[in-house]
Amino acid sequence: MNTKELVCLAARLADEKKAENIKVIDLKGLSSLCDFILIMTATSKPHLEAVEEEISKKLKEIGYYKTNRDGADSLQWRVSDYGGFLVHIMTQDAREFYALDKIFSFGEEVDFTKSVKKATTRKTAKKATVKKAGTKTTKTTKKPAAKKTTKKASTKAAKTTRKK
Repeated sequence: MNTKELVCLAARLADEKKAENIKVIDLKGLSSLCDFILIMTATSKPHLEAVEEEISKKLKEIGYYKTNRDGADSLQWRVSDYGGFLVHIMTQDAREFYALDKIFSFGEEVDFTKSVKKATTRKTAKKATVKKAGTKTTKTTKKPAAKKTTKKASTKAAKTTRKK
């Protein structure tokens, strides 16, 4: 999966989590910072956290991890660096104040809603195979564990043996 497909996937994941005013900006060849930038608005801190978590979780599932992250304690702005693209999740106030849309206006906006091929890796393909194979197996009954004798029970048994 190329960088454009990844950033578009991240944008669609944000859209599914109800992020607002989502923009993917192509900076390829125009910036030494990254090839793409993803900017979106979250309505609250919990919303900001949910959007960030969803993107991170889904990209990890297909084998892509953040190289850096900033703003963990911020109530207004989180930045995740995925190497070829940056994800900026901001509140409306922060977005207006920092005006990243204007700063990166020299780049071309990308329509992330167009369908791109589904991301699959060997890892996810293996998981699917294992799950399918797991559903076809028969149930195995678990053998009961051997009862452990307690100290009292073993002492009692020893006393009754001695009396006889």
